[in-house]
Amino acid sequence: MQNEHTPMGEGAANAVDAVVEKAQELGSAVAEKASQVGQAAAEKAATVATNVKDAAVQKATQVKDAVVKQAAAAGQAVAKKAAAVKTAVKKAVGAKPAAPAAKPAAKKVAKKAKAAKKAVKKAAKKAAKKVVRKAKTAKKAVKKAAKKAAKKVVRKTKTAKKAVKKGAKKKTAKKAARKKGRRTTMYSSAGKKLYAVRDAKGHFKDIQTYKRAHTMDMRRKSKAEKGKK
Repeated sequence: MQNEHTPMGEGAANAVDAVVEKAQELGSAVAEKASQVGQAAAEKAATVATNVKDAAVQKATQVKDAVVKQAAAAGQAVAKKAAAVKTAVKKAVGAKPAAPAAKPAAKKVAKKAKAAKKAVKKAAKKAAKKVVRKAKTAKKAVKKAAKKAAKKVVRKTKTAKKAVKKGAKKKTAKKAARKKGRRTTMYSSAGKKLYAVRDAKGHFKDIQTYKRAHTMDMRRKSKAEKGKK
């Protein structure tokens, strides 16, 4: 008894091999694309973090300069006021009858100077706290952006892996389909042509005469033939 593959079976096997090869190329392309997307996301997160940090530092510097400027102006005003009061006190001391009134004025000026000094310290402390708070907020924003970018990269990588696995499953299914549809040509002892149909495990499940198998094949229509209608 002779065994040989039909031309029809060989054509189907070639078509399945082409589809499998195409699926492998698609899986490789998807994996490469996922890697590129992950790298771009990481670079974007680093850029965002740097921009946020620079903006926070610039804002802190501006606030600090404003506080220092305000403190200097307050100090100059206090010094000017003190000088004016001192001059007035000297003039009052020069006039003997007005001497008792100079002491309360000097105390009043000293009290105002202390109040101005406390206000300057309080403003500087408040500005420093504000700068620290903004720096913490910027740090949190940087961490959040980096974490989000990392999650996005992981998600893209998982999607690429799923695509590759899906392509591998399709390849296995195509191989199983090719095995399932395999027919072996045989000849009976009387010389009559037969088709032996095997299942996926290779066991015989049907013996067809060439005439019946050929009639069934002729009745079937391909997708191309159906599409013409």
